[in-house]
Amino acid sequence: MAVQARLSVEGSQLRLCEAGHAAKPRFVEGSIVRIFMENFLTYDTCEVRPGPNLNMIIGANGTGKSSIVCAICLGLAGKPSFLGRAEKVGLFVKQGCLKGLVEIELFKVPENIVITREIQVVTNTSTWHINKKLTTLKAVEEQVAALNIQVDNLCQFLPQDKVGEFARMSKIELLEATEKSIGPPEMYQFHCELKNLKEKERELECACFFTSHSLSSLQALRHMNRNHNVCKDKVNSLEKMKQRAERYKQDVDRYHECKRHLDLIDMLQRKRPWVEYETVRQQHEDVKQRRDQAKEELKVLKEMQSPLPKKMEECEEFYNSLNMKIRSIADEIRVVSQKCKEKQDALEMKDKQISEINQALRMKKDEEVDRKKKILNAYKMIDEWNNELSTVTDCENLQPQIDAVNNELKHVQEERANIDSDIGDVTTEKINQERENERIIDRIGQLNNIIKMKEEALQGRFRDTHSALIWLRKNKHKFKKDVCEPMMLTINMKDSKHAKYVENHISTNDMKAFVFESQEDMELFLLRDRQKLRVNAVCAPDKSSAEALPSRPIEELHQYGFFSYLGELFDAPLPVMSYLCSQYHVHEVPVGTEKTRNMIERVIEETKLKQVYTAEEKYTIKVSVYTKLTFSTSACLRPAQFLNYSVDTGERRQLVNQQQSIKSILQSLDKHLMSLCERQKHLECRDNELRQQKKELLERGSRRKQLESKIAVKYDSVRQLEQNPINLEKESQQAKVNIRAINSQKARLVTELMCHIKHYVSLNIRKADLVLQSTEVDAERNRLEAQYKARSVELQASEQRFRELDERKRILRENCKELLKKAQQMCNINLGQQLPKEFKTAFQTLPNTLEEIDAFLNEEKSRVSCFTGLSASVVEECSKQIEEIQKLTEDIEENKKELDNYKQNISKIKERWLNPLKSMIESINEKFSGFFSSMESVGEVDLHVENEEEYDKYGIRIRVKFHNFTDLHELTPYHQSGGEKSVS
Repeated sequence: MAVQARLSVEGSQLRLCEAGHAAKPRFVEGSIVRIFMENFLTYDTCEVRPGPNLNMIIGANGTGKSSIVCAICLGLAGKPSFLGRAEKVGLFVKQGCLKGLVEIELFKVPENIVITREIQVVTNTSTWHINKKLTTLKAVEEQVAALNIQVDNLCQFLPQDKVGEFARMSKIELLEATEKSIGPPEMYQFHCELKNLKEKERELECACFFTSHSLSSLQALRHMNRNHNVCKDKVNSLEKMKQRAERYKQDVDRYHECKRHLDLIDMLQRKRPWVEYETVRQQHEDVKQRRDQAKEELKVLKEMQSPLPKKMEECEEFYNSLNMKIRSIADEIRVVSQKCKEKQDALEMKDKQISEINQALRMKKDEEVDRKKKILNAYKMIDEWNNELSTVTDCENLQPQIDAVNNELKHVQEERANIDSDIGDVTTEKINQERENERIIDRIGQLNNIIKMKEEALQGRFRDTHSALIWLRKNKHKFKKDVCEPMMLTINMKDSKHAKYVENHISTNDMKAFVFESQEDMELFLLRDRQKLRVNAVCAPDKSSAEALPSRPIEELHQYGFFSYLGELFDAPLPVMSYLCSQYHVHEVPVGTEKTRNMIERVIEETKLKQVYTAEEKYTIKVSVYTKLTFSTSACLRPAQFLNYSVDTGERRQLVNQQQSIKSILQSLDKHLMSLCERQKHLECRDNELRQQKKELLERGSRRKQLESKIAVKYDSVRQLEQNPINLEKESQQAKVNIRAINSQKARLVTELMCHIKHYVSLNIRKADLVLQSTEVDAERNRLEAQYKARSVELQASEQRFRELDERKRILRENCKELLKKAQQMCNINLGQQLPKEFKTAFQTLPNTLEEIDAFLNEEKSRVSCFTGLSASVVEECSKQIEEIQKLTEDIEENKKELDNYKQNISKIKERWLNPLKSMIESINEKFSGFFSSMESVGEVDLHVENEEEYDKYGIRIRVKFHNFTDLHELTPYHQSGGEKSVS
């Protein structure tokens, strides 16, 4: 009797059918009574009420069958991964809704359980309720597990997306899932207990092997995998351990012999510090004795040295007193010497006065002779002027001639003034032009220095290119057209900070390349003189591109941060610019700023440029031919190396032209200035001639008056000379009187001078005597100082020797303490304690020198080194081996008993687990085979066992056959088709 329920889902038809018997249906505990969904997958709302027997959901694709299966899994605390559809639970909510709800009612006595799960899309979380009460996921999982519902068990709940995973399950996994799904609860527990007991049984079988040191871990591990009787192996191991203990006894005897040698070595090592201590102690006594002797010598030297300072002090005082007397006499000598000098100066002054009196008398005599000569000459001149006056007639009228000369002279002076003005203007212009020329020369020198720096950089980096440049400059006449030097010399940056853009854009090979306008010239250059220089050369295009314009004005790109095209940042000769525009498209590559870099994606997308520069990067944009996608690559700009120094060639050319122009102007000015100077010289000569003529005319008109005036004046002069004669006799008498008075004064001064000289001589004699005494005292003082220094050196050496010996004594004393401490530590005795008698007795039989002790030690160590493979653990190992033999004997007996108990327990549990399991699998196989027979196919389910004792290897094997012409094949993920796996 079938019960049908019709559900309307978004216009599709879906049928829920229940197949059962006529008897009243009965639910079992845990059966699904009701499923309710709201905003879940394909449903707005849906409620399904399954029956107690087989339930089938029938409908076309997309009508919501899988939605009900998903609701069962998620509503019973299942995870989204169990369904194999989505990872997040929020994805199961109907699209466009913020939350969904699944409610499942389970049959249970006395009251059904209603589990509600509300799913939030935004947070991807769930809220749980049991019987309308808020609860946790863990509480829901416990309720579901209590009803033996396992949505994660593919043998109980198999979504269609997990069919492949079911086929991939191993036999062991199928058995465990089947036990959990339909077996009684104790069946899976018995299986787990059997696996644990078997593992403990293996451990117990191997336990005795871990107590034996003769077996390695690898042997023990292999033994765990064996199934033969372990106790028998333990008995064999016990026998081997007994044999090994016998061998240990020989090693123990050898160990004791080695121990005797080691004890002797120990005693030698104990005595050696005492011998070292005694050796150092003797050295200490010897050094102490030498130190005391040095102390006595130092005392004697100090006693000998002590009187010398007093003698030196007395000598120094006497020497200083003599020096004071010498200085006092020297001061007195200076005073007397000064008085002598004063008297000598006074005598010289008297002699000078006599000379002056005689000189004055001679001058009077000369003056009188001169007066008489002047009177005679005056009379002669008066006679000559009278004779001339008698010959001079009255002056004629000379004014017209003087006026004519004055007019011409005025005209000449005006012309001379004009020429002087012209010469001043020309000279000023010449000075200005020369200054401008000097400025141009300085500027050209600066530009030449920059060019020289660039050429030096070229020579340092590319020596062959520089050699070719020198050759080119000497052989330019061989080429038909102009040849441009390497680009790094001819390209001139307008601003050196932009050099990095140009250098990053142009290859280094082209930067050092020569640019030719014709192919013929380039071939001639490359074959030059067979110099074998490695240089680069390029040819400019036939049609010049130097004046090429960009495809768009730079103003259109200002919004992206671009400020110039690359070609606008530098100047270059036309062939070079033509080549760069043609080869590198410098007129089309814009240069931007940091703003460009910040909006580079927009720049690439909107401008469609192929290359752009930002402040520090170069971007290259390419478009794929096939996908039409845009790709961009960026590279950091490397610093400029060649174009840091920019030379404005236009400026240099302009300066050279200006220099040529100034040279021409200076030549013209020099010629003009020369003609003006010649004219000025001519006018100057004419001016002098006219002045002379004027002078002569003026003199002719005033000569008679001049002569008369001169004669009158000369008469007055003669009368004055005749009125003032000199009385030479009177002057001579007065001079003699004055000289006699002065000689009297000289006699008195000489007498005083002689007294001073005598006093001066006596003082010098006294000073010489004192100086002689001072020299003797100084010699004695120097002798005492030398003696004091020599004894001081000897005293210092003695003190140094004493300090060294004292320090040596201290070090030896410290060493003695350390060695004594070390020796006492070696013998385990305390400070101040006497050496025990047993050590003294033992030490008497041993050598007494370090050399003998070291030789004895080496001999004993050599003997000990022959005892290889022995250690202190040999004795302990032998004792331990005996104990282990005894312990292993007891363990074998105990393990046998415990192993027998485990085997009995395993046998009982195996019977309680295996018999129901076989019955259950036979029942499954019977139904499974029956289902396949109804489909005219063959199917079998059996218990797969490789080894009955290995309970963790038990599994369920499913074999199917869908075609008569094939054999039964095990169900695997690869052999059967998808439909065959789903049916199976």
